[in-house]
Amino acid sequence: MDVISRLKVVSLVMLLSACTSYPDEGTGGIAEQYAGSDFSPVMPDEPLGPEHGLRFDWKLSKLHLETLIREGANWCFPAAVLQAQEKQNRIARELEGGLWIDAANDIVIQRQKLNDLELRLDYVRTQASCTPPMQGQDFDNLMAVVEEVYGLLNIDNQFAYDSVEVNPKYMGHLAEATNILKQHPTIRLSVTGHADATGGEEYNERLALGRAKQVKRYLSIFGLNPNRVDTQSLGDELPLYEGDSEGVKLTNRRVSIEVLADDDSSYDTGGSQ
Repeated sequence: MDVISRLKVVSLVMLLSACTSYPDEGTGGIAEQYAGSDFSPVMPDEPLGPEHGLRFDWKLSKLHLETLIREGANWCFPAAVLQAQEKQNRIARELEGGLWIDAANDIVIQRQKLNDLELRLDYVRTQASCTPPMQGQDFDNLMAVVEEVYGLLNIDNQFAYDSVEVNPKYMGHLAEATNILKQHPTIRLSVTGHADATGGEEYNERLALGRAKQVKRYLSIFGLNPNRVDTQSLGDELPLYEGDSEGVKLTNRRVSIEVLADDDSSYDTGGSQ
């Protein structure tokens, strides 16, 4: 009986192994680490669809980011560049997987972030020159902290209808992130408030700003210096998803937070210290 049982187990293991599949080498793992950028070519007899326009938009964003890097963005704002690169990789993965709506939303967000980065870079270059950031283990450790804080602050970040009150779960994320940020004084936050499409433009602008300021208030209560937190509002101008369902509206009532590890030591104004 023992022998029969063992044979059954071995047969089951072999059967399950035969059904196991793995991604091609270099294409597994989380989307942010996906480095592929060569999409399948468009054949002469292939009809063009929305996905081809999205690929073109992705390519434009990629070229925009590469241009900013050549102009020194990775020296002036290393954390922002790292996040932009990961967003590009995420979009590429979405396009390869046929997630057109997700890719379209992320492309819109990426455009806004790259435009903001370009404006910041232009301003800094008129005031100072940027020096290469620290390299090696210290730099890697700082970037790891940036990603950890970014992950904490951009989940469970939704708001109830017509409310600026922070939900209890997100409040816990704010407290945890503050404890991390206290140990890294060079990291700053940029908090952007958002609203759903219900209501007028001016009202949504005020409501979204109130959400951003409420997040800043709780960060300050938990012990973070308020000077390290900037707030702004986009009202209902940049929804994550389009639609009128209650789920879509809830998703769009949010804050989005950028984590900026841009130490002043990266700027060289030419003066003596």
